[in-house]
Amino acid sequence: MPVFCPLSAAAQTGTGAESAGAQATPHTRLVRVKDLATVEGIRDNQLVGYGIVVGLRGTGDSSQTVFPVQTLISALQRMGVNLQQSSLAAQMRVQNMAAVFVAATLPAFAEPGNKMDITVSSAGDARSLEGGLLLMTPLYGADGQIYAQAQGPLVLGGYSVSSNGNARSLNHPTTGRVPSGAIVERAVPLNLSQLRPLSLLLNDADFRTAERMADAINHTLGRDLAHAVDSRRIVLAPRPDEDLPALLARVESVETAVYPRAIVVVNERTGTVVIGGDVRLQPVSILQGGLIVNVVSRMEVSQPNALGQGTTQVVQQTSVQAQDKPANQIELHEGATVDDLVERLQEIGATSRDIISILQAMKEAQALDAELEVL
Repeated sequence: MPVFCPLSAAAQTGTGAESAGAQATPHTRLVRVKDLATVEGIRDNQLVGYGIVVGLRGTGDSSQTVFPVQTLISALQRMGVNLQQSSLAAQMRVQNMAAVFVAATLPAFAEPGNKMDITVSSAGDARSLEGGLLLMTPLYGADGQIYAQAQGPLVLGGYSVSSNGNARSLNHPTTGRVPSGAIVERAVPLNLSQLRPLSLLLNDADFRTAERMADAINHTLGRDLAHAVDSRRIVLAPRPDEDLPALLARVESVETAVYPRAIVVVNERTGTVVIGGDVRLQPVSILQGGLIVNVVSRMEVSQPNALGQGTTQVVQQTSVQAQDKPANQIELHEGATVDDLVERLQEIGATSRDIISILQAMKEAQALDAELEVL
């Protein structure tokens, strides 16, 4: 059955003391500035590296994958073992190791010595990374510089077991994580004093939210500090001698009213439908039905008579069955809510595919006042 997650507007309304610059209405909610926007110039950086995982139990890369052997030869050469000219290099077996890519995110203000989590994914045809140890792997930034070193035992959220042609797997055993598996070696220079004037960037562009956020910041701090430039950017004008970390701490804690978009999100693969509380429905009548066609093929063996000269033949028998389901009717009158739509769809036993078709048809008929997003 499809999973419906309606969000009522009343449940999204903020409570408690409200300032004049940030008052919630039945169609808004109060959210902190730090949850709505980021400071321009303060950002994370993505890192990536290539390495090898060793200690696998015969589930590593096969001999058809060339680069794990090359990686192993290079690693051994750095440790004083030279196999470049050896004839045994072509006979090396790498079932207990796997070539992997390592990904990490370097947070803002990270300093050398800080630790961060990493994600390790197989780059070859390894079946599982269970029990593996990631050897020291440099992590590079977009500029080609090394910013961290990664190493450690992998933690997997799945497994893969096979025996005598039978196999069972759970989740993705070729991807794992190493908590605190990377150590920062190089910091990204970031000086707050060079960010003047400060700018806040909204995660979702909206003119009204930007104006209300600027008003809430000015009201809370008691001075004309913030100014909305466009639907995404809010410029802050601090005093020359002002403590910027303390100022940003106060600004990020300000609560402001937001005006979310009316949106319906449908995931056909999982059968999940999320309908926001701000979605409005217009009067509409929906007829939903379908034609089911089943084609069944079965194989039968035709045997000749005992004294006949014929041969045994396999004959395919095909039957076609068609069934036209009666149309299901849904009527939504003036003032219908999201809960009414969810209840009607559940009554007719609509599947995820039916829901997508119905919502798309409602959007085309201008009966759904919301943005429809299909994942």
